[in-house]
Amino acid sequence: MKEEASPAETPLKRRRRNRRKLSQASIDRMDTQRATKARRAAKRKRRESLVGRIGRSEFFERRVAGGMRFVFAWSRGVGRDRASRVAGRVARGFAGWSRENELAAENLAAAFPEKSDTERAKILAGVWDNLGRQAVEYAFLQDLVESFDPERPTGGPIEAVGLEHVIALRDSGKPAILFGAHLGNFELTPALGAKMGLPVTGLFRPPANPHIAAEIEARRSRYLGRMVVSGPGAALEVADALKKGRHIGVLIDQRITEGQVIPFFGRPSLSNPLVGVMARIFNCPVHGGYAVRLPDGRFRVVMTPPLDLPRDARGKVDVEGANIMVHGMVEQWIRQYPEQWLWLHDRWRFGRKGQERARGGV
Repeated sequence: MKEEASPAETPLKRRRRNRRKLSQASIDRMDTQRATKARRAAKRKRRESLVGRIGRSEFFERRVAGGMRFVFAWSRGVGRDRASRVAGRVARGFAGWSRENELAAENLAAAFPEKSDTERAKILAGVWDNLGRQAVEYAFLQDLVESFDPERPTGGPIEAVGLEHVIALRDSGKPAILFGAHLGNFELTPALGAKMGLPVTGLFRPPANPHIAAEIEARRSRYLGRMVVSGPGAALEVADALKKGRHIGVLIDQRITEGQVIPFFGRPSLSNPLVGVMARIFNCPVHGGYAVRLPDGRFRVVMTPPLDLPRDARGKVDVEGANIMVHGMVEQWIRQYPEQWLWLHDRWRFGRKGQERARGGV
């Protein structure tokens, strides 16, 4: 017989009684769905607003791209040191107006609970400073790379660590997987490799503004090989490049919707599985690389030796173990230079399917 609420029972009490009957998994699923709907509604509202429509217009996108080219020209005129300082100061001033600033503060609090609010605020200011400096450094990338002398790897504006691993890989003739992160000036790593005769097929996410994307791609094409847009079909193009004996480069620190659930800074995250998957299929060398900003305006570019990846009983690369290993390395780099990583994106967000995979459901 169906249970009926007593006449004196209030709607609030009835909802609480019904809620207690639900399993915890159902409650979690309902909360996730509710949060997702709210997030989508807010995003849709922003898109449909007048400002959103203007921001997506062809006229506005062209003006923004023109502004970027003006900044590049101005930067060349005043020089890298001054342009970098000004860009860092402007980015720090802009931080308070950005929605991503609050998200970055939350990410830092979760990653570094042992640090004080003051310490984390200093890191966050450094994040914006690094972002601004890197933006104008696109105007100087070619100059920076051309100034590097392999015979003097510690002199000049770029010092290289692990250059012997670049040379050994280049001379081996083998395909390889090179992974990195959005740390420091991440454009310098593939640029330096290309100068040493080690060009890569790079995966990238183009900016939403097509005119800015075209400008950045034109500058990258001077030192990168083929560029592959991340998304459906990208894995096949990457596999084809390795099959043909080429090198691929991928930044693995961003959230991937259908990614592998592995720990990152002590929290489960949807992470890029490409390194482990391709290493298992092709059994090729895997190297890590990153470029960090030094206090004197110089850079340090680091290339690791080939990794000894974990393997299963048959001697094949263990996909999950390999991905945990490389993401653990990226985490170590970020912990060493936290102010130079991009904490501004929603790295630990889970959708409904992600929540189910994290619980072992799918």
